[in-house]
Amino acid sequence: MATLTLKNVAYKHNQRQILQDVQLVLSAGKIVGLLGENGAGKTTLMRLIMGTAKGRGEIRVNGEAGVVARKQHISFTDHLSGFSTGMKLEQIAKFYASVYPDFDTTRYQEMVAFLELDAQQKLGELSKGTREKLIIALTLSRQAAVYLLDEPFSGIDSMSRKKIINSIIKWTPDEAILLISDHYVSEIAPILDEIVVVKDQTITLHQATDEIRDRYGIELEDYYEQLYTGGATDDK
Repeated sequence: MATLTLKNVAYKHNQRQILQDVQLVLSAGKIVGLLGENGAGKTTLMRLIMGTAKGRGEIRVNGEAGVVARKQHISFTDHLSGFSTGMKLEQIAKFYASVYPDFDTTRYQEMVAFLELDAQQKLGELSKGTREKLIIALTLSRQAAVYLLDEPFSGIDSMSRKKIINSIIKWTPDEAILLISDHYVSEIAPILDEIVVVKDQTITLHQATDEIRDRYGIELEDYYEQLYTGGATDDK
């Protein structure tokens, strides 16, 4: 059963406090929305979980606290900056398969077909939206315990975005945790089991989406908006 636990996590950059006193426990089989304003620390939090940023506190994935051990259980959206623009998509996929033992080539091929990607196309030829489709395919093709999707849809057109979001459940293993940071709250709301809100340098809310709808009688995006206007109670 996948688990993700953060205790007393904090992070500073250039002497500026970005995150402090972060406490979070996520369990298997959940799709969780990581929400917050620009600059709130969402990307930093994902980088801390992945181990590409170093802060204070304890982070465990499936009980593993070491960065190297954690990484074996995590699939994180890599923006492919390390790849040559002349590499073909099929070459990038082969690299992933060689580096990650849990890379599922069959699942990747299914996603390539679903997302209408051209395996012979070169990375440098891709539009921003097509590049993000590739990143989604590569990320979700690993058999991981935790998936971290950081703003995965920002360059994808509206129709494709809805198609992908509606199919996320199909591509996520039942026992995994999917943590997704995105500005399109109204579009991802239907697939979310829980939300985590980053505000004032920490996590101010972690709650099941059904509880929010039942308790407040409003849609998730309205509740989230009210958190920033003082109209909702952001109890932990």
